[in-house]
Amino acid sequence: MTQDQLAIQNKRSFEALLKLTAGDYQAFLYDCDGTLADNMQAHKETYVKVAAGQGVTIDPAIVDEFAGLPIPAVVVEINKRYGSSFDPIAFEQTKSELFYHEFIAETKPVQFVVDHLVAHAGKVKIGVVSGGTTKMIRKTLEVLQIDHLVEVLVCAGDTAKGKPFPDPFLLAAEKLGVAPDRCLVFEDGEPGVQAAEAAGMRWVRVDQV
Repeated sequence: MTQDQLAIQNKRSFEALLKLTAGDYQAFLYDCDGTLADNMQAHKETYVKVAAGQGVTIDPAIVDEFAGLPIPAVVVEINKRYGSSFDPIAFEQTKSELFYHEFIAETKPVQFVVDHLVAHAGKVKIGVVSGGTTKMIRKTLEVLQIDHLVEVLVCAGDTAKGKPFPDPFLLAAEKLGVAPDRCLVFEDGEPGVQAAEAAGMRWVRVDQV
């Protein structure tokens, strides 16, 4: 594993993360769902419920496979996989409302990652870069009580292309006034890792186990 391909695998501790992220960085860019927020199971349940409501049974593992993509892009992949004809925008609206009203208030932190963000706020610049909607991510950060520490938020729709393209991370770096090679990205999904690499940023893979 090279310095540009740092990974956390079953080392879910604050101390391990500190060692992996030591360096001359000016900004830390965190994904939200599955990285700061321990909510991927809830997201998978909402995908399954919305699909089932229209008569389609999906394997929730597909959500892990495309973690980090905007919801409509995940729905496109679901349609390809299952031969379904969900309208991506309508599916997103239904799923988002279900998650917002039934799950979001119970969101728990990925504690060692949240602790890392809190420990570095004010020392380096902090951004959150997510494929979720701005409304959803803002509320999630509020529930986690770290919204006041985030200086820049880049969400679905803020760039023409989302993860795995580099655009969201590059926009966050631009808004923070930090060169891409001085940013470190925290991600749990492969599309996010691909986006970070394409942006010329180093990354830490926060694997959920």
